Amino acid sequence: MPIINRIAEFHGDMKEWRQHLHAHPELQFDCHQTAAFVAARLREFGVDEIHEGIAQTGIVAIVNGQGDGPTIGLRADMDALPIQELPDRPYKSGIDGKMHACGHDGHTTMLLGAARYLAETRNFSGRVALIFQPAEEGGAGGKVMCDEGMMDKFAIAQVYGVHNAPGFPVGMFLGNSGPVLAAADTFRIDITGQGGHAAEPENTIDPVQVAMQIVQAIQTISSRNVPALDNLVISVTQVHAGTVDNIIPQTAFVGGTVRTLKKEIQAVVVARLKAICAGAEASFGATVALDFEYGYPPTVNHPAETGFAFAVAEGISGGEKVLDDCPPIMASEDFAYMLEARPGAYLMIGQGEGPTVHHPEYDFNDEISPIGASYFVKLVETAQPLES
Repeated sequence: MPIINRIAEFHGDMKEWRQHLHAHPELQFDCHQTAAFVAARLREFGVDEIHEGIAQTGIVAIVNGQGDGPTIGLRADMDALPIQELPDRPYKSGIDGKMHACGHDGHTTMLLGAARYLAETRNFSGRVALIFQPAEEGGAGGKVMCDEGMMDKFAIAQVYGVHNAPGFPVGMFLGNSGPVLAAADTFRIDITGQGGHAAEPENTIDPVQVAMQIVQAIQTISSRNVPALDNLVISVTQVHAGTVDNIIPQTAFVGGTVRTLKKEIQAVVVARLKAICAGAEASFGATVALDFEYGYPPTVNHPAETGFAFAVAEGISGGEKVLDDCPPIMASEDFAYMLEARPGAYLMIGQGEGPTVHHPEYDFNDEISPIGASYFVKLVETAQPLES
């Protein structure tokens, strides 16, 4: 596997960085220690500019190449998850209830490795913008960085990111030239009936019955309102009502998540949820209120940039370890906002067998750090070569 020799030489340093970050997890925008660690390494490497405090704790660092040219953006996320780590590793999380259960410690390490090499060699034209982002896990830090003008301020022309992929061979690159991850929306349906004695249901409007009918109707959206070949996941994850056995409650609520790849399917879901709520209200005489919250949009790769990214990946791992027609995953990712702002691509890198992400026994595989760092470097050197 032709990773860059110089990056292989400081693989041990990368391992230490990653395990330090793993032991010191921070959530959402509260990445102060993580950002300070990243900034300190960047200063050691001699990058040209370090811009801190973007989206509270985000960083954009600039490395200038040799000669004029565009700016290419490379992004890594920094935040952890509110999960209690189970295995007793030497570098186990030192903070109860927080751990790097999604590998963002590894993503940050890969970009730091690329930063070190790029600052040493500068074997490219134009500039590189190294984007270290907080709050991927639910805070939409990527959107905040874009809303604060990052793309225009640093004249980023195209942008690339990666994510580790447990369960796939080490060094395999996966993705496709279209939607790779889903939109993640949530809904809450509040039902207000008329409570009363459970022995006299005729004198009540039972919100439990209304909730049950709504949950059953929601299941028909996927099976009866959306074409079978269009991806849609609707999961009802909460139903709450009542306190004791002999009282019909006054209120209930139903909540869940919606995952879609297309805006038109998303629109169908919203319309059907509204119709289901209105129908339940008319049928039972309860008051039914829908609150639909739009979350991360689909992560959609741009075809030309994705083809380019896979060509670079093939040079790193070989053609047998490139899967460029991987089906979309119905999880979500706020790199979607950066791909809405600029062309680019988001690929997965296999990290071997082991627990999946968001699991309390998950750990990033340090063996893929040089692979990811080499991929980032080769994106830059191939996209913006020096003039011969």
